[in-house]
Amino acid sequence: MVVAHAQPAAVPIKKNRRKISKKKSNAPGTSEQHDETMNPEPLEPSTSTTAGYAEDTEHDDEIMIDDDPSSLPAQSAAPVFQPLPASAQRATLKSETRRIPIPPHRMTPLKKDWVNIFSPLTEMLQLQVRMNVQRRSVEIRTSKHTSDIGALQKGADFVKSYALGFDVQDAIALLRLDDLYLDSFEIKDVKTLHGDHLSRAIGRIAGQDGKTKFTIENASRTRIVLADTKIHILGSFQNIKIARDAIVSLILGSPPGKVYAGLRTVSSRMRQRAM
Repeated sequence: MVVAHAQPAAVPIKKNRRKISKKKSNAPGTSEQHDETMNPEPLEPSTSTTAGYAEDTEHDDEIMIDDDPSSLPAQSAAPVFQPLPASAQRATLKSETRRIPIPPHRMTPLKKDWVNIFSPLTEMLQLQVRMNVQRRSVEIRTSKHTSDIGALQKGADFVKSYALGFDVQDAIALLRLDDLYLDSFEIKDVKTLHGDHLSRAIGRIAGQDGKTKFTIENASRTRIVLADTKIHILGSFQNIKIARDAIVSLILGSPPGKVYAGLRTVSSRMRQRAM
């Protein structure tokens, strides 16, 4: 009875490439040893070793090829949840509060127009509003009746636009329309001016009896507030750009007639697009 022992796979034999020292010994037989080391006889692997190595390679190939997709774990589908009702969403929302500071010179007009200010906030946006006289601010917060997520931001923009100097009727447009924005900048952001040069730049923007400012407002369909060196513009994105370009040209020293001609061209293009 013959017992076959499994032998490990033969490792390929690398040739000995070590350098042979140049020292030669005087002992006899060194030349023969030198010839033997220079011409080593190739070793022949045994037949049993090659057979075992071939079987292992075939077994590896079989493992790599035989991939059954059914054996892979099944991918779980994404869970599907029912949408929450509107009542549950309103119940989870916490009340948020905003405090809008009011400049001292706008406190008296705020008290006069208070009825026209808190009415649209409470009726249209369902917000809670109060005037804090000690802190000189207006505080607004959401309530359980507030349904619009952006109501608080709209209300804050409305009060802020009134604090900057806009009329109540102009500021209410922020509550009714979604594509209206506020843009503010200073004259020194465009050009550094001092003394009489700064006063003349402000005069060019306003014009005689406010004629230039009204012309820019009507041509660009915006509202402009000129507060000393600060300029605030209320309107849509494209209209704000038209009004800002006209004001920047006046600050840089362009004559009003040239600015009027540019506004006529722009307004005619706007009318053609509207048609």
